[in-house]
Amino acid sequence: MNRPAHLPFFEKVKAHLELLDPITWVGVLQGIVCGAIASGALTMSWESIGRFGLLTLLFGPLGTGFSQSLNDYFDRDLDRINEPTRPIPSGRLSEREALINWLTVGALAIVVSIILSLQLEPTRGRILLGLTAFGLVLGYIYSAPPIKLKTNVLLSAPAVGIGYSLITWIAGNIIYSDLRPEVLAMAIINALVAIGLIFLNDFKSIEGDKAKGLKSLPVMIGVRSTYLVSFLIIDLPLIWFVYLMKAWGFEFMFYFSLLSLAIIIVMQILLYRDPEDGARALDIAVQQTGLRNVVGKSEAKAHRSYLRYLVVNNGLYVLNVIVASFFIAQKPLA
Repeated sequence: MNRPAHLPFFEKVKAHLELLDPITWVGVLQGIVCGAIASGALTMSWESIGRFGLLTLLFGPLGTGFSQSLNDYFDRDLDRINEPTRPIPSGRLSEREALINWLTVGALAIVVSIILSLQLEPTRGRILLGLTAFGLVLGYIYSAPPIKLKTNVLLSAPAVGIGYSLITWIAGNIIYSDLRPEVLAMAIINALVAIGLIFLNDFKSIEGDKAKGLKSLPVMIGVRSTYLVSFLIIDLPLIWFVYLMKAWGFEFMFYFSLLSLAIIIVMQILLYRDPEDGARALDIAVQQTGLRNVVGKSEAKAHRSYLRYLVVNNGLYVLNVIVASFFIAQKPLA
């Protein structure tokens, strides 16, 4: 094991926090917020706000932080080459300290889950405990050998989609009311869309994956074919979403989601026709909305095109599901 650097206390705390990768905590918020709104039982009472805060802590800093810390721990040898400034390879944290980090955060996640579950009706409390346990196990086997799901092209994206999207939607609902069938449907849709987008994110490391012999989807079938597979995974649940808006009687949402889907499909066609420079006209909008640094961070042209698409897809999709959540909340509880 590497010997830890003698750092001032606050620098050491900063290194531990960096291991938890705070930027990734935001990813679970959409599911928690939408699930809570769609439950139809969210209020502005202190009890309701307290439950929301505990759930956000559970699946954000603790649950997601656990997964990120684990990932750094088990990728420490690779990071010494690819990301030498990370806390472990840089020597700011020893391997033992990193081990203590994810073990502590995982234990705290279990404690918070128990505390929150005791505030719920017994059945819903058990569901929350089950979701927490499932999420922690999923986070572990995603990064840890011998299973290490992240190395399996067919299982890595579903694991992330389920962990970040499906679990959080359901959890956001059950802390306030029994699980609604509408929320379960939305959770599945959200997870499927996330899976399709995760496959596209592999564009950023095509050359590196080829050099290391890693079989990501773009490496195996090429950029255009990856677009086709991913767009199919994304569009089918979005078509289902449009159908549900009509079936549930949300007329405004039906037409708005239909328009949104049309815009997304136009973007997809542009990217498929020109995988490297597709939708370049969107760069102006990206720069004006302050997202230039997000798109500009990628050196791979195909990944930059994907990031342009992501701005449109995620912007429209998040708007759709948030508004739909308010509509679902108005439906009578079964």
